[in-house]
Amino acid sequence: MINIILGILSTIGALSILFASIGLIRMPDFYLRLSVTVKASTLGVGLFLICAAIMFPDDISVTTKAIAILFFLIITAPVAAHMIARTAYITGTPLWKETVIDELHGMYNQETHELKSDPEEAAEENEQDPNMPNGQIADSDEKTE
Repeated sequence: MINIILGILSTIGALSILFASIGLIRMPDFYLRLSVTVKASTLGVGLFLICAAIMFPDDISVTTKAIAILFFLIITAPVAAHMIARTAYITGTPLWKETVIDELHGMYNQETHELKSDPEEAAEENEQDPNMPNGQIADSDEKTE
């Protein structure tokens, strides 16, 4: 029975990593590629770690290490992906041409390097800033007149 469970979990893990690699090729922009690879590869590696913990039930060090790695992977992978995506957005990595809505447009202030979470607060701040015409955030480091 254990072998069947290991076979199912490892097959799902391998398929998940395969889908992550296919998604890396098929997705149209950086942000979608990042999203699909982080989610699918985390699931795949997590399933392989669970398989390792099940495979060696007598060796507590393998099980402990597998659980610790799984815990840190689940904690750190989404945070790292978020920071990479935020940095890409701030540096101007283009969105896919068929992106319907950009919810962060106008929320980042390049002078203070703050990303507002409330659209109304960001609009009010941009209206009060004399260096930003028409409440828009400047596209360059040059001051607008």
